[in-house]
Amino acid sequence: MRGFVWLDKPVPEVRNASSTGLPGIKISANTSGFPYTHGAGSRSALRITRIVSESFRLGLPGARWFVMGDDDTVFFPDNLVDVLSRYDHTQPYYVGNPSESHIQNLIFSYGMAFGGGGFAISRAAAEQLARMQDGCIQRYPALYGSDDRVHACMSELGVPLTRHLGFHQCDLWGDVLGLLGAHPVTPLVTLHHLDFLQPVFPTVKSRTRALRRLFEGPVALDPAAVAQQAVCYDAGKEWTVSVSWGFAVVVVRGVLSPREMETPMRTFLNWYRRADYTAYAFNTRPVARQPCQRPQVYYMRQSRLDRRRNTTVTEYERHRVPPTPCRWRIPDPAALLDRVVVLKKLDPGLWKRAPRRNCCRVVSSPTKGKDRRMTIDVGVCREGEFARV
Repeated sequence: MRGFVWLDKPVPEVRNASSTGLPGIKISANTSGFPYTHGAGSRSALRITRIVSESFRLGLPGARWFVMGDDDTVFFPDNLVDVLSRYDHTQPYYVGNPSESHIQNLIFSYGMAFGGGGFAISRAAAEQLARMQDGCIQRYPALYGSDDRVHACMSELGVPLTRHLGFHQCDLWGDVLGLLGAHPVTPLVTLHHLDFLQPVFPTVKSRTRALRRLFEGPVALDPAAVAQQAVCYDAGKEWTVSVSWGFAVVVVRGVLSPREMETPMRTFLNWYRRADYTAYAFNTRPVARQPCQRPQVYYMRQSRLDRRRNTTVTEYERHRVPPTPCRWRIPDPAALLDRVVVLKKLDPGLWKRAPRRNCCRVVSSPTKGKDRRMTIDVGVCREGEFARV
């Protein structure tokens, strides 16, 4: 993988990029000769649009894909490589995902890869785009951004969007728990707009430090499995358990079906800061249908690899919130459970099989007055195994 930071004018470089491991700096070409008539946008969209063609013209040997992202796009590089390796770069491909916001997609297009979520263009498509992009840009002066100009040119080339649900524009505000706690059964490739979201681990006040915990732990250990969901049940206590590996464990009183648990909780607001569930371009559900089912959330605190058993060990700590009054006889997880330990064997072939959620099994459960810890085993579903309600 090679990368560049593209700017519109030179800046002083304090250190040599090659010695620090940072990407090199490139200056995008002047686009003052192109028309731009959108009243609310910025002409910088023209320069950003042409970076795809300019990257292709660098003549990088062996380059198969050209991947674009904003300056606040977080990439999961191993998963990005894994996803793109499934497609033939000698064929024209345009890979990405629309927004999570229904209104944003109506304004722009459900067929457009949003730039903040990142998108990838195969070498074959980039070569065709480089030949015609300048003329194409001339034809769309009224468009707002760079990503919809790329989409317009792809439409002229007849190359449709290949959707991949792991690219996340994150046109959301608030807590990302609902999105990552029930991630689609597909590799997590990007996150965006993190300045508008709470830190991925709310127990860590800094967004940067929270991301560092994620990347230095689970992402380094087993990137393919990050945020992959597994659903199981503690039958003795009538608890529903949802593991989002490397991120969080959610424990709910009562038995909720896997169909409900795989639907993201509305822990966030939509891009226009309204709590209107019809504004999302995907299904969501309330955080709790009644007070007794308000989930207890355990966020990943540390992770390690047990090399002898080739097993990852991730520990999750309860996020303490004010208690909710409830008269159910089903025990309250907050009263018994402080930590969750998840054991999972490394699985480098996870995405070489047909997509399927992993299964989880409750190995041990806390008892009153004793060890306040639950141990869960996560792994490939055994023959005949499924999430039993």
